[in-house]
Amino acid sequence: MNIKPDELHLNAWRLFITTHATLIDAIDRELVAAGCIPLHWYDVLVELVEASDHRLRLYELADKVVLSRSGLTRLVDKLENAGLLKREPNPEDRRGYYAVLTEAGHDALRKAWPIYAAGIQNHFAVNLTNTEAQVFSTALQKILKLPDDV
Repeated sequence: MNIKPDELHLNAWRLFITTHATLIDAIDRELVAAGCIPLHWYDVLVELVEASDHRLRLYELADKVVLSRSGLTRLVDKLENAGLLKREPNPEDRRGYYAVLTEAGHDALRKAWPIYAAGIQNHFAVNLTNTEAQVFSTALQKILKLPDDV
């Protein structure tokens, strides 16, 4: 199948990836400048805080943060060394481990959230009306409904 996007869709794609990269970079710089954890650390920790018992199997965490297993392992190593999470063995699967949020990890999230929230507001939300935000959300939800084999 050799179908190419038309100019309208190609332009939308380019704007989407450029905007994503620009906003992520801006918010990450603001977090680090404020003495907070980097955004990619935040993303891992927030998945743990939202999980039951603040723990996830490592493969579940990799799926939620869209990282390869090796990429997640390196990141979990850094977070563990910083004391923000700990690994605990899974008693039902001797090969498996849980990533578990620590109190220090919870504190890091609390410290970072006001900076992150301000970044979302100042770089993203302020540029969209409520109607535009709804249309944007609907379009992204539609795009995320991809077949499993993609």
